[in-house]
Parts: sequence; structure tokens; C-alpha cells
Amino acid sequence: MAGSSLLALLDDIAAVLDDVALMTKVAAKKTSGVLGDDLALNAQQVSGVRADRELPVVWAVAKGSFINKLILVPLALAISAFIPWAVTPLLMLGGAFLCYEGFEKLAHKYLHPKAPHNDNDPQANTPALSQEEIAAYEKQKVKGAIRTDFILSAEIIAITLGTVAHTGFLQQVLVMSGIAITMTIGVYGLVAGIVRLDDVGFYLRDKKARLAKAVGNGLVNTTPYLMRTLSVVGTAAMFMVGGGILTHGLAPISQLITNWSAATASVPAIGSLLQALSPTLLNMLFGVIAGTMVLLGVSVISKVIPKKSANKSN
Repeated sequence: MAGSSLLALLDDIAAVLDDVALMTKVAAKKTSGVLGDDLALNAQQVSGVRADRELPVVWAVAKGSFINKLILVPLALAISAFIPWAVTPLLMLGGAFLCYEGFEKLAHKYLHPKAPHNDNDPQANTPALSQEEIAAYEKQKVKGAIRTDFILSAEIIAITLGTVAHTGFLQQVLVMSGIAITMTIGVYGLVAGIVRLDDVGFYLRDKKARLAKAVGNGLVNTTPYLMRTLSVVGTAAMFMVGGGILTHGLAPISQLITNWSAATASVPAIGSLLQALSPTLLNMLFGVIAGTMVLLGVSVISKVIPKKSANKSN
């Protein structure tokens, strides 16, 4: 009797693990798009620090990402259980913040072209700074990257939660924890590799083999362009992800985008391509508009509040 009970327990455990593995695979596929954006954003966010500090900064952001998910997984489970209606509004707030950050970066770059920091040239950022200023700059970069990671992690957790919403509590915990850990290790492992590509290039360039030298020279020459590309892609991803979150939460806008994408299918020769690209481009456009509005609102509020504070002090 004891033996049969043990076998039945093991069979139940195996069934649960099979379900968890299947749902984790499904959730990973659904979040793969956000994962790509997460990778581009974080590689761009941690760029701009001194070469010898890149890995420590990546590690600091990775630890912050783990803490984010340690907060988000229980929070998502609690919200889903007690106030499920709050998931979409909270995600939309995060989407609006992403759009704001993206537009703020563009505004800072083009409206203040003589700004002291240049993310595409790490060495130009820090040589004239003291050690305290360098540490403060790194801390600012880490904080910004962790903030962005929090929003993207929230979307990943929300998508995963939607995948496992029909299952039991144990399966939800296991799948969401598995996705959180796997995504964090995967993203920041790749980010660490990307930011150290130039070191690999220098290493290979010193080798005697022609092929190694050629690969090394290629990596050294292309890494700066890769980092610039990631900077552009990372900013675009802010609008794409943030705009997508906002449009999905606004049924009329989402339906309008769907109708527009369907209408483009009739365009000769490139209809299928337009149909595939339209949702992404329209989400990005909506993200730019939303970022503009939020930035204007923040600017107005920041000007009004100091005046009120000054009047009260007088």
C-alpha cells in the first residue's frame, strides 16, 4: 500500500512537471519578442561606462533585475488573485513611462546637443571626471537600467501569467519563477557578452592564425557600430513596447490598428509585408505621441510645482 501510494505521488509530480515544462515553453515563445527588446534596451542602457567597469555595471543591473522579479512574481500572483482588473492599468502606466523615457532621450539628444555625456563614446564620458563623479554616473546608469528592466519584466510576468491563468497556484508559481530566472540569466549573459566583444576581438587579433586575426579585426571594427545600432534599437524598442502596451489597453485604438493592418494586405506586391509591419510601426508611432504628451505634462508640472513651493515659502 505504501509503495503504491509513493508511485502515485511520483506520477502526480511527474505530471505536474510535464505541465510546467509545456507551459514554460509556451510562455517563453510568447515573451520572446519582449526578450529581444529587453536585450537591446539593456545593452544600450549599460553602454557609456568605462571599459573596465562594464561587467560590474552589468552585474549590478542583473542583481537589480533579480530583485525586480522577486517583487513582481508575488505581486502578479496577488493582483491576479484579488484585483485582476488592475493588471492592465498598471501595465499601461509602465508603458507610458517607457514612452516618456524614450522621448526624453530623444529630446535630450536633439534639444541639448552639447550635453556632456555621449552614450556612443564611453571614453568621452569619463576622462575629465573625478572618481566620485564616475561612481555617480555609473549609479545613475544602473538606476535607469533597473527602472527600464522593471517595466519590461512586468510585461514578461504579465504575459506569463496570462498563459498560466487557468492552472493551479503551484503551476503558476513554478512557471513564472522559471521564466523569471531563465530570462534574467539569458538577457544579462548576452548583454555581458555584447559589451565585451571588443576584448574578444583584441584577444583574437594578437593570435598568429590569419583567420583569428581577421575575426579579431572584424570584431574590433564592428563593435562600435553594433553599440550604436543597439542604442538606436533600444530607443525604438521603448516606443514599440510602450506603445504596444498602451494600444492593447485601449480597445478602440487596438481595433483601429487591426483594421488598418488588414486594409494594407490589398496593396499590390508588398501587401503582406505592410500587413506584418503595420502593427509594429503604428505602435511605435503611438508610443512617440504618448511619450511627447507625457514629457510635456511632466515639464508643465515641474514648472508649476516649484512656483507653488516658492509662493508658500514666501
